Parts: sequence; C-alpha cells; structure tokens
Amino acid sequence: MAFGVKREELNRWKQAVKRGEIAFLTHYWLDDRFPEAKTVTKAGCADIDKLVQWGAAYGLKKEWIHKKSEFPHFDLLGETQKYILEQENLTDHLIRFHL
Repeated sequence: MAFGVKREELNRWKQAVKRGEIAFLTHYWLDDRFPEAKTVTKAGCADIDKLVQWGAAYGLKKEWIHKKSEFPHFDLLGETQKYILEQENLTDHLIRFHL
C-alpha cells in the first residue's frame, strides 16, 4: 500500500518516465513481504535499455525491472534506496522521508 505522495507528484513522475528520463518517486509503503521497509523509491524510465544501463551502474539486475505497467521501474528499498538517492543528489527525498 502506497501513501504520502500527492497526485501531482505521481503525474510528474509518470510524464518524466514517458519522456524517457530516469525519474524518481519516493513514497511511504507497507508490504508484508518487506516488513522492515517503510518507504520505496521507484526509479523509472520508458526507455528500457536506458533503465537497464542506469541500473547496472548501481548493481541492479534487469530482471528486477517491473515491466507490467506502462511505467517500467526498479523498486529501491533499504540501504540500496538510500545509497542511490545520495548518489543521485536527491536530498529532498532523503529529508522528506527521514532516510
């Protein structure tokens, strides 16, 4: 279950993904499969090759891309999430979600 994100933020993320940008959306998240995770960052891009290359730079496998929707993305959790947000200079995500 996702919460803590505004419709406007979601729409901006979707538009950036559709344009072929690597786009980030962080929100609060509850999932029984990952009880330690309180947030998730979606790193998305409609250009799958670009997303695969971007992910490989962080050790992410192409098999981890969620391709079922029109918004392909990696779900970033835990220390990987924090590390990538730091490397991408997304301090606003880190501060807002207390990561």
